[in-house]
Amino acid sequence: MIENPKARWAIIAAALVLAVVYLVPNFADFGEDDWWFTKEKIVYGLDIQGGLHLVMGVDVEGVIREKTKRMAGSFEQDLKEAGASFQKVEIPENQRDRVVVSVNSSAEVEGVKKLVNDRYPATLQILTETQNEVVLRYFDDVMLRYKNQVVEQAIEVIRNRIDEFGVSEPSIAAQGTDRILIQLPGIKESARAKELINKTAKLNFRIVSYEKSPAELQGMIVEAEKAGNFTLGNPEENEEPVKAEDGSKEDMADGSADKPMATGAVTKLRYSEYVDKINDALKSQLPEGSMIAFEKVDGAESLEVAKTPYLLSTKDGEVISGELLEDAFMGFDRYNKPAVNFRMNVEGARAMSTLTGQNIEKQMAIVLDKVIQSAPTIQSEIAGEGQITLGGRDYEKTMSEGKLVATALRAGALPAALTQLEERTVGPTLGIDAINRGKQAGLVGLVLIILFMFGYYRQLGIVANIALALNVAMLLAILSSLQATLTLPGVAGIVLTLGMAVDANVIIFERVKEELRKGAGTMAAIKDGFGHAFSAIFDANITTAIVCVVLMYYGTGPVRGFAVTLICGIITSMFTAIFVSRTILEYMVLRMGMKQIAKV
Repeated sequence: MIENPKARWAIIAAALVLAVVYLVPNFADFGEDDWWFTKEKIVYGLDIQGGLHLVMGVDVEGVIREKTKRMAGSFEQDLKEAGASFQKVEIPENQRDRVVVSVNSSAEVEGVKKLVNDRYPATLQILTETQNEVVLRYFDDVMLRYKNQVVEQAIEVIRNRIDEFGVSEPSIAAQGTDRILIQLPGIKESARAKELINKTAKLNFRIVSYEKSPAELQGMIVEAEKAGNFTLGNPEENEEPVKAEDGSKEDMADGSADKPMATGAVTKLRYSEYVDKINDALKSQLPEGSMIAFEKVDGAESLEVAKTPYLLSTKDGEVISGELLEDAFMGFDRYNKPAVNFRMNVEGARAMSTLTGQNIEKQMAIVLDKVIQSAPTIQSEIAGEGQITLGGRDYEKTMSEGKLVATALRAGALPAALTQLEERTVGPTLGIDAINRGKQAGLVGLVLIILFMFGYYRQLGIVANIALALNVAMLLAILSSLQATLTLPGVAGIVLTLGMAVDANVIIFERVKEELRKGAGTMAAIKDGFGHAFSAIFDANITTAIVCVVLMYYGTGPVRGFAVTLICGIITSMFTAIFVSRTILEYMVLRMGMKQIAKV
């Protein structure tokens, strides 16, 4: 405990100022030109502000069947290359996850088994074998891992769709083994959102052109944005058209009265629309057979924050479709550093071999839905299998980047069909009603606590109420600074925090009164009361905090929102109940000369 009173008051004042700084944006509507220290505010969840709730089914079995089909083709090709004799390789009509290799003799059976043991020892297992056939199937752990990958790929594709739509704090999570829960708070165009979610991801490999330098491209893009009066951003943030005195919409600069923009304002476009607009505006300035696409700058939250332009080739022979990709997964290069390994099908292997052989030392961009995921340099000719080296010194960061690239590659190569299983559109009326009830519950709880503490503890109650007010302000400020998503369970966490906040004060005040009954002086009673109560308060709060951490790690959506709110409340409660309350009490005794702080 800091003993210097001035230092303690300085800390309390600093905490109060920071709380005010982060609270103001929640109550004041700042425009782009208005200045304040921060414009971050609490984000309301789906159950408060309304939005779109979807449950999508992922056709995992369909993708498994497709994978088995490709594996059967690869296995047949491997048998031919190994010189093994066999009759045919096929997939049974009623068992799509198995491959049957028909043979003519037991010697041919041994040839099939040898190939499995040599090339597929950790992937395929032999279920049954006879003199006429060998039945193969993936190992269970391989199949389970692949099913999880399929869902992860679908989530990555959906997240790309939603990021383009510009929804704040979307919740996209796996539900079971073949479902995805999607919650889009504040969404207004539900039809457009569903269209984006269901759209199949498009992946391709493109050679990077060096006919224009990055600096030249950046200058051209800035000029095109300025001339066309547009930028990359969320279209929902565009200003409404200015209305004339007769109530009609005034014409825009281009003569249109229907665009959702005020005269002179910059139009914000979604990413795909923005890329199309840039390429259309610079069509005459770009080399023939090229286009511009962007990569998110490392560390940036989104493309809107920071993006790097690339000039990509669109010429025949310099573009390979992601449909020819068979698989992609994390691995390690010859220096034991993280790398992304990928495998093409037979057609893709031929195309990749030709493309990379002719463009060694050039960059090849991996483009998913017009967004460049990575642009590695081609080190040597790549045939059926290739490797993307990632570089970087931070191992964890490099692994994270590699998993993202591998997932992006798989997502384009193996798009799983999505089926809408459930849809709920939560209207704004329900959201307003929910938040109003939450506010009422919080206010009623706050008033009852204030009245009880004042009525029972008198002077000590006043101190507790001051600490409680600061506690609420600091809690809301922390949620604002974190831009945490506040859901109804989160509101419940705030209300629960109010009760827990004074619980610590009750323990402390009872210990202070106990010391006073023993005949201790006022200052001694305060010091001993806070000192003896601290361990009990700390133990109780630390166990609650541990539970909150577990909920944050394993929970999703509302459960995580409740945990975040509660753990923030624990931090502010500990600070206000122990630090602030003691500082105020000692000031009342030492500076104000108060002789009696409680009835004993």
